[in-house]
Amino acid sequence: MALEFRQQLRLTQQLVMTPQLQQAIKLLQLSRMELVDLVREEMLENPVLEDQADGPAEVKEEKVPSIDGPSKPDPANGERSTKEVPADDNTASDIDWETYLESYTMSPALPSMRQQDDDLPGLESTLSSASSLTDHLTWQLKLSGFSEEEEAIAALIIGNLDPNGYFREPSIEDVAETTGQTVDLAESVLAALQKFDPVGVAARDLSECLLVQARHIGADDDVLVAMITRHLRNLENKNYQAIARDLKEPLEEIYEAAKVITTLDPKPGRQYSVDEVRYITPDVYVYKLGDKFFVVPNDDGLPKLRISNFYKSALSHGEASTREYVQTKLRSAQWLIRSIQQRQRTIIRVTESIVKFQREFFERGIAHLRPMVLRDVAEDIGMHESTISRVTTNKYVSTPQGIFELKFFFNSAIGRSNGDDIASESVKNKIKELVASEDPRKPYSDQSITKLLKEQGIEIARRTVAKYREQLGILSSSKRKQVF
Repeated sequence: MALEFRQQLRLTQQLVMTPQLQQAIKLLQLSRMELVDLVREEMLENPVLEDQADGPAEVKEEKVPSIDGPSKPDPANGERSTKEVPADDNTASDIDWETYLESYTMSPALPSMRQQDDDLPGLESTLSSASSLTDHLTWQLKLSGFSEEEEAIAALIIGNLDPNGYFREPSIEDVAETTGQTVDLAESVLAALQKFDPVGVAARDLSECLLVQARHIGADDDVLVAMITRHLRNLENKNYQAIARDLKEPLEEIYEAAKVITTLDPKPGRQYSVDEVRYITPDVYVYKLGDKFFVVPNDDGLPKLRISNFYKSALSHGEASTREYVQTKLRSAQWLIRSIQQRQRTIIRVTESIVKFQREFFERGIAHLRPMVLRDVAEDIGMHESTISRVTTNKYVSTPQGIFELKFFFNSAIGRSNGDDIASESVKNKIKELVASEDPRKPYSDQSITKLLKEQGIEIARRTVAKYREQLGILSSSKRKQVF
């Protein structure tokens, strides 16, 4: 069989993800805080990028700084002073651009004013992080007068507490073995830790936690102890009649003991949680002026990037290797600026489309939120559904009705017997309103809520009501019921 070469023409289509396109897609799905962090990192790595707020608005392009030696601080503002000379001066050709660009990238920015050490606030005045549960217990441990052996046991227990303050693992026998002490000593140290603030911390289960707190306040009578040790499930379900029958005590006395138990803290370590509060900054604002809604981007806190004129001039005055370096950085900076601008325009277009579809919500509130899917907005503005999904993730809008995530406006439809379909979020809001207005002694069951919604023309199954109630964090009717 002979071998031969042939030329064939073939027409094919394929998607090529350029680095620039990948960057644009990445920026599109970032939240506002993530975008700010990324821009700051890029400004540190790319000397061509600068913030308009950091320097003068314009730098004449026909002039370049002269670098004749170590920079001297300006006594007026504490910054480096540079001497400007005409661009055709011979000194421009003597600049070691590679060295200067490297030093510019690596050197930190100088503050505009330096303070003396005596003028600086003390360390205790600058502490911003809250004390954790471990820190709080360790501080008490140092003041407890424990021996070295007891401190070793206590430190091991404290280091293994969960966020709620429970000591679930390892076992106390393992602690004793690890520290080389007896189990009795480990138990005594654990009992002492449980009396630390907050009382009940380092308990091994809920029953032990509540008992420690009950003894601390002097309410550890036989009925209350029996209820904690034997009837936590009935307490959770508020089945006080079963507790009274088992303990052979009057129902009134069970009620009184239950009132005391409700004052105890089942999660003593929760108050020392170090989770920081997350504040939401909207990406866009929706304002109503007259009969029209306007979408305004929120640029506060975002660096206003621009290309440094100084490095533009380096393209014409630097050496070949320098020009190549600057060109690479310039292209990277330009693509970043364009990608950010495209991200902002896309968010605005998506928000304007949402306003068009959900005008009733913006005017009258959540009860008038209509069903909507990603395809509706995608077809309206001529984009793919995946793009709409990226734009609406972790992006927030400030409206006359409050601040909402853009994904909030996309809801499934719930059928109505007397009109158009209603959004699932509107149904959830109606369930919340029904629960808020119920009699605490006779709370609505899921079936009762289903019946009330059907009276309003909303066709919904009981299991759907139960699912929405759980999503809203609302307890079942048996657990919402108040008997005293």
